[in-house]
Amino acid sequence: MNTKVVHGSLVLSAMLILPLGLFGESSAPQVKTASGVVEGKDDGRVHSFLGIPYVAPPVGDLRWKPPAAAATWSGVRKATEFGAHCMQGRVFGDMNFRDSGGSEDCLTLNVWVPAKPSKEKLPVMVWIYGGGFVAGTTSEQRQDGTHLAQQGVIVVSMNYRLGVFGFLAHPELAKESGRNAAGNYGLLDQVAALHWVHDNIAAFGGDPGNVTIFGESAGSFSVSAQMASPLAKGLFQKAIGESGAAFYSGGLSFEPLSVREEKDVKTVSTKLGVSTLAELRAIPAEKLLAAFAPPQSRGFDFEPDVDGYFLPEAVPAIFAAGKQNDVPLLAGWNHDEGSYEIAYSPQKPTADSLKATAQKEFGDKAAEFVRLYPSDTPEQALRSAQDFAGDRFIAFSTWDWMESQAKTGKQPIYRYRFDLGPPADPKGPQLGAYHSAEIEYVFGQLDSKAEVAWKAENRALSDEMQKYWANFARSGDPNGAGLPKWPVYTAADGWRVMFLDAPCAAHKDDLRDRYLFLAGAWAK
Repeated sequence: MNTKVVHGSLVLSAMLILPLGLFGESSAPQVKTASGVVEGKDDGRVHSFLGIPYVAPPVGDLRWKPPAAAATWSGVRKATEFGAHCMQGRVFGDMNFRDSGGSEDCLTLNVWVPAKPSKEKLPVMVWIYGGGFVAGTTSEQRQDGTHLAQQGVIVVSMNYRLGVFGFLAHPELAKESGRNAAGNYGLLDQVAALHWVHDNIAAFGGDPGNVTIFGESAGSFSVSAQMASPLAKGLFQKAIGESGAAFYSGGLSFEPLSVREEKDVKTVSTKLGVSTLAELRAIPAEKLLAAFAPPQSRGFDFEPDVDGYFLPEAVPAIFAAGKQNDVPLLAGWNHDEGSYEIAYSPQKPTADSLKATAQKEFGDKAAEFVRLYPSDTPEQALRSAQDFAGDRFIAFSTWDWMESQAKTGKQPIYRYRFDLGPPADPKGPQLGAYHSAEIEYVFGQLDSKAEVAWKAENRALSDEMQKYWANFARSGDPNGAGLPKWPVYTAADGWRVMFLDAPCAAHKDDLRDRYLFLAGAWAK
């Protein structure tokens, strides 16, 4: 059997997978990683390798420390089940996991490789899940890489620490770090996973020099932060952000370390009655989680910070100075990002309530707000209230990220708006293309929502989006045969946006004045 050595691993020259049965009688795919041999599954479409530890378990004295090197193993390690999800409460009702449960020992990743052999190194797409930095895991069916990998890419997803386990900032943590940095352990986990990809993905048939990071919501915030971080330099060559960025946001901000330390010490002292690092590390994980999980709180007590290490400065400042990792960027948001807020509000918006919002939040600029968010009819008032809720929640921060990249970056930008949400539930609120609705489309996992009566146009859009995303990962350009033309997002071309709908079409951004207004009003 013809073999060769790639990054120290014995692999097939065609598939870069170890010869079947080399380490025993198994016919399952096996790959030699830097830590040892893993054995995955072959379903005829993809080879999947699940639950691979990429760093040491962050337990005991490693709780609230940057990720440490993974242990090695001898023999063959089964990689056929998802690893445990990171400790979290039940924050979001639409998250359904397929793993064994929660644990501090959760830092594993998954790899999906097309089963069809390739003579070329494959582009790699590394997914970062959302969940407000307090929830989420890789085992969700809607972000399973099986279908997307069939576009001729390798898909990787990693678990990263969340909530108090991932983002606690404390003066003693900063002191012991040797860098005067604390918090951001979940973001450092993501960097460690990218290092694992760089060191190991060639053995799976991937190109470590052609890596795209992509994520949704908090995952998209993470993508923007990784673009800003010097620690991630050279570990990825393209970036995709789906709804969110570490710029202005009405719900999440990356505050300075000193601010986070003061808040976090007060929070743990109030809820746990302890304040020293030794006391905190001695608390069992379940008790620590219980103090900050619903119903005690919504779980959003701990957030990323500007720590001076992962982020030497605030993300907007890094972009403004042109110090970001300058890579091609594809980003956008969903048409109805604010639909949840409006649908479940006890008070329905009216022209009067919009005018009151304008006066309260924008003062002497209220008239301009009313012009940009009109409310001449009840239907228009509802739409404008939803638009403003979505802009404040997540759309504006994503726009600001792309604008900042356009000003100081040199690589192309592609912007989208996702318009075709799931068919409406006649018995429920009308949510449209709500926040997170695009995930199933990107991964080709519409059937993960079996209760939805998907239409042909939904499936067609999912096929197109998978192709756009994979094309971008391959070359930095989403365009390809049989797809509507997606123009680069530039002033010279009228700031055109791809509307992901039935059918897809690119149009000039006719809401630019709205975002310029918000930029001026919210400027710090």
